[in-house]
Amino acid sequence: MRPTIKDVARLSGVSVATVSRIVNGLPGYSPETMKKVTAVIKELGYTPNAVARNLVSRKSNTIGVLLPQLSSYFAARLLQGIEGEARKRGYSVIVCNTDSNGVRTMEYLNLLREKQVDGILFASEWLKEEYADALTSLGIPAAVIATVSTAPKIPYIKVDDQAASFSAVQYLIRRGHRKIGMISGTKDDPISGTPRIAGLKEALSEADLPFEEGLIEYGDFGYKSGYEAMKRLAERNPSMTAVFSASDEMALGVFSYCYEKGISVPGDLSVIGYDDTDIAMMSIPPLTAVHQPIQEMGKQAMKMVMELIGGGQAESVFMPYEITERDSVKNLH
Repeated sequence: MRPTIKDVARLSGVSVATVSRIVNGLPGYSPETMKKVTAVIKELGYTPNAVARNLVSRKSNTIGVLLPQLSSYFAARLLQGIEGEARKRGYSVIVCNTDSNGVRTMEYLNLLREKQVDGILFASEWLKEEYADALTSLGIPAAVIATVSTAPKIPYIKVDDQAASFSAVQYLIRRGHRKIGMISGTKDDPISGTPRIAGLKEALSEADLPFEEGLIEYGDFGYKSGYEAMKRLAERNPSMTAVFSASDEMALGVFSYCYEKGISVPGDLSVIGYDDTDIAMMSIPPLTAVHQPIQEMGKQAMKMVMELIGGGQAESVFMPYEITERDSVKNLH
């Protein structure tokens, strides 16, 4: 049977209140009493009840994280950064899967309020006005990751998607590609959809190349949608020489389609991805990709929300990006 605080008090010959003060780091006892109680705690293997400690400190030492897709490589890397930094600070993480269309977002925000989390990290989903209002009304410090916040008290941390997309397409153009297709995320997605398409248009315009709507297809950032989008794209544009995929997982769908159809990558078709997750290194050929520091974003977001929990202020941040060159892009020059 698990030892209780009453067992510790009885064997130590002190009151339950004294044990509670020692466990919670409060004053009001002698060094001898602390030594005696600490020895009994160690002997019994007593661990304080977290709920009881929360009532004393008014802190739960937990952070809630809302993510739309837990199975993606992006989510895995992001959570590694968040959880690693949280553990260093003595915090635990509650992960909530809001689903791809955010149908459970409000439900989970209410759940996190009931769990009395100390902070909330809102990741990879558009921060709708109702979500921002809910976060503000909860009075719980919050920050958003890989998306934008327009709420004054809710800072964000992300890569500039339009600028990163511009760099990816410019990279292809500099290597002689003129007929460039794009597999975007969800159509009209304001986070990673429209900004990355805007980057494509900007790069084409700077190079005096025409923008063609028929050279864009849409997916959901997953492998299967990348395969299906590539199929539609290739049927319409047999002369295209390169494809920019808005995620590494969709780029792998492109690879699979090309393998089935006998299309050589990069011999016949060059492919560049976005995120630079582990699968970019493991793919055949290794995938050239826009690198965004996903794990570091998670770490910095955790630091950001801790600053808010401590009563400070946190500024929104654009993280750096770069092109990681591998073997999936051919230089036509």
